[in-house]
Amino acid sequence: MPVIRALYDGPVRFTGLMKAVDGISHRMLTQTLRSLQRDGLVLRTSYPESPPRVEYELTPLGDTLREPLRAFILWTQQHQDEIERSRVAFDH
Repeated sequence: MPVIRALYDGPVRFTGLMKAVDGISHRMLTQTLRSLQRDGLVLRTSYPESPPRVEYELTPLGDTLREPLRAFILWTQQHQDEIERSRVAFDH
């Protein structure tokens, strides 16, 4: 979900995604992007420049995730206190 969110505003280079997705490793971001490409949610465009430039963006199918993702984020924000209390109770 964080990768999808990072691509909301248009094409982003790999390094931009690394900065936008807090705590993700290079390897995990690569695997996630490949999986999203395979599922048809993300498009990878490579430009024949020196140095090479690669950008990632949502496909029309990936763009349909905007509303469900926004709803999930809103739900999480609305219930954050309850979630945190549940975590504390579980961990004790």
